[in-house]
Amino acid sequence: MAENGKSATEKVPAVAKPLSEQPSEIASNINYHAQFSPHFSPFKFEPEQAFFATAESVRDRLVKQWNETFVHYHKVDPKQTYYLSMEYLQGRALTNAIGNLDIQNAYSEALNKLGHELEEIAEQEKDAALGNGGLGRLASCFLDSMATLNLPAWGYGLRYKYGLFKQLVTKQGQEEIAEDWLEKFSPWEVVRHDIVFPVRFFGSVEINPDGSRKWVGGEVVQALAYDVPIPGYKTKNTISLRLWEAKARAEDFNLFQFNDGQYESAAQLHSRAQQICAVLYPGDATEDGKLLRLKQQFFLCSASLQDIILRFKERRSGKGSWKWSEFPSKVAVQLNDTHPTLAIPELMRLLIDDEGLGWDEAWDVTTRTIAYTNHTVLPEALEKWSQSVMWKLLPRHMEIIEEIDKRFLAMINATRPDLEHKLPTMRVLDHNPQKPVVRMANLCVVSAHTVNGVAQLHSDILKAELFADYVSIWPTKFQNKTNGITPRRWLRFCSPELSNIITKWLKTDQWVTNLDLLSGLREFADNVDFQDEWASAKMANKQRLAQYILRVTGESIDPNSLFDIQVKRIHEYKRQLLNILGAIYRYKKLKEMSPEQRKNTTSRTIMIGGKAFATYTNAKRIVKLVNDVGAVVNNDPEVNSYLKVVFVPNYNVSVAEMLIPGSELSQHISTAGMEASGTSNMKFALNGCLIIGTLDGANVEIREEIGEENFFLFGARADEVPQLRKDRENGLFKPDPRFEEAKQFIRRGAFGSYDYNPLLDSLEGNSGYGRGDYFLVGHDFPDYMDAQARVDEAYKDRKKWLKMSILSTAGSGKFSSDRTIAQYAKEIWNIEECRVP
Repeated sequence: MAENGKSATEKVPAVAKPLSEQPSEIASNINYHAQFSPHFSPFKFEPEQAFFATAESVRDRLVKQWNETFVHYHKVDPKQTYYLSMEYLQGRALTNAIGNLDIQNAYSEALNKLGHELEEIAEQEKDAALGNGGLGRLASCFLDSMATLNLPAWGYGLRYKYGLFKQLVTKQGQEEIAEDWLEKFSPWEVVRHDIVFPVRFFGSVEINPDGSRKWVGGEVVQALAYDVPIPGYKTKNTISLRLWEAKARAEDFNLFQFNDGQYESAAQLHSRAQQICAVLYPGDATEDGKLLRLKQQFFLCSASLQDIILRFKERRSGKGSWKWSEFPSKVAVQLNDTHPTLAIPELMRLLIDDEGLGWDEAWDVTTRTIAYTNHTVLPEALEKWSQSVMWKLLPRHMEIIEEIDKRFLAMINATRPDLEHKLPTMRVLDHNPQKPVVRMANLCVVSAHTVNGVAQLHSDILKAELFADYVSIWPTKFQNKTNGITPRRWLRFCSPELSNIITKWLKTDQWVTNLDLLSGLREFADNVDFQDEWASAKMANKQRLAQYILRVTGESIDPNSLFDIQVKRIHEYKRQLLNILGAIYRYKKLKEMSPEQRKNTTSRTIMIGGKAFATYTNAKRIVKLVNDVGAVVNNDPEVNSYLKVVFVPNYNVSVAEMLIPGSELSQHISTAGMEASGTSNMKFALNGCLIIGTLDGANVEIREEIGEENFFLFGARADEVPQLRKDRENGLFKPDPRFEEAKQFIRRGAFGSYDYNPLLDSLEGNSGYGRGDYFLVGHDFPDYMDAQARVDEAYKDRKKWLKMSILSTAGSGKFSSDRTIAQYAKEIWNIEECRVP
């Protein structure tokens, strides 16, 4: 390839043509970057080098649009939204960028002139590993929609060096190794050496003679900005994801100690600064681990708010006199879950201690600026930080949080004496003598002007249960904003075949930015020609997926079988265990059949993928079990043409872009009331994949939109769950014999000698920690198996299945992140379109 590549590049002049749309000039610009922005030794133009040069060529255009967007915002001075999130699961950027810029064909041709294929070059890019799951992917979809809707908005996050781990799957199960996305460098980011803010940890609070307070001492690290451009679809607007990196200064390096041979202590602050952005969610079992996580959260909040305030002041400086009370009419800050909660006391500190505002004025500004999105009702995910750790790391912020708590108590005592008995659970500080903590969700609810859930069911549960007492004080504070996904990445670019058919039959490609137009497909749902085209697009995606599975797992799967996929973080509430127990029961029944009976069954390939958190033992046992079941089933010649079980390793955005278009059935089977929304369910439905699921999260709304006859429903309802758990505790649960059979099959060693008892024990007993089947796997199992039987029947009727698939896509219009973001802009942020002319 090198020789061929070299000769091709020799024919193309290396000339900078940063904004051209002509393939030959784009090729010149790529070649220019290969030679004049070199990152590799010369004379190599293999796929990897070609990727970096291509990315830099695309970046030229993005930087120009970015600068124009920035200048335009500065001139118009609109109100802006700043989105604070600990996670962004961006995925690869090349295909997305040239797709949004509408220059795919030109780049494809340009690369051909240089001896390369665009697909092969795009494969060279590593996923940016800045997130863990749905929360981070949602943030990335939101950025895409903000840019596409021309909204003045901006993302803030952390530039993790290793991000989330890379998952290896071995005989032992999951192993974690560091992700290498920054091993070479990211061609998309632009470091802003002029944007640096100090961030302090530890230290103490000084009281000045006039009674004002100042946080001093401790250690100070520097936050350096890296900007990643986010282009909108077919628009000039290109916004920014600003990622902070932690650094120490040269003067923090102790040259005297170093020359004295004390190398580690000479560079102590440098090494502590590097820890801050090393890993997403470092283990927090130890005191040091907790401190590091809290440092990460504060680092994001402090750097971002200092930046926001500086930008506000720069814009005001030319305006003559201005008042801090105008700040909320220019700035909206959205907290993506409780991780950035420290933005609340930090904004108060900056306004009071640095800008000299009084408490009441600062509080008014803060509460009118900050809004909070809740993503969970799981108690373990509602952050609570030890008061002693907080006092140690952030002494001034703890004073401010104490004052917020005190004033909240006074307000309740004065205005709502009927709630006094509820105060111990409602207040921000929990003074439990065993373990005094700060309740982050309570701090957010007390301080934010708006609190939203992320699906109708989830928001209803928040109002009725989790935050019910606050609703009685502030009935208008709570809203629902059902999540959405970007139709660009999750249909237009990841399934070009299906997209082209949709555009052809709708006679427009406007659906890409107005997803409601998909409802127009309903009129063709019974059209035989349309069904045939639809089926061939789905088959092309299945074949591509089968090749991918063969490449990464060595397992060969049959594209004519039903592709049944469950991909998401491995968690007991998401019930991958229910899925694999169902697969085990199916395997056992197939073994008992005669060859003739097997021929009448629906062949199925079950794929499960996802990462288990490194310290979550039961989740890791589930990964191991799926692999052990696959090893037996896939090597059993009697059944492996009717059933395969595959664990897909290292699930990430790029893997999802391969799996989702190729799937026909997907499992969204969490215990009802536990999944706030889910967004992969939306991606699958949009791609014409049918869902088997519970009435949980956004499944409820998806089923309403696509029609309940096109959704395979099973399982307990959210409002039945508490009573079912009580019944179980009282010994009233009668297990289905099929459920017992599947468990016994594992216990008898059908899948090897690994000890699965601790995992199976979690399904046993009536109560107790890690027992009593808290997630109702046993209760929902019989209903689940019956729903799977309905799936098998439906799949045998090809016309019926294709119609359901088409109606699934046709009903997915509501689940565009464009709709979600338009609602945030209007109903929470109060910002308007600011289109670059």
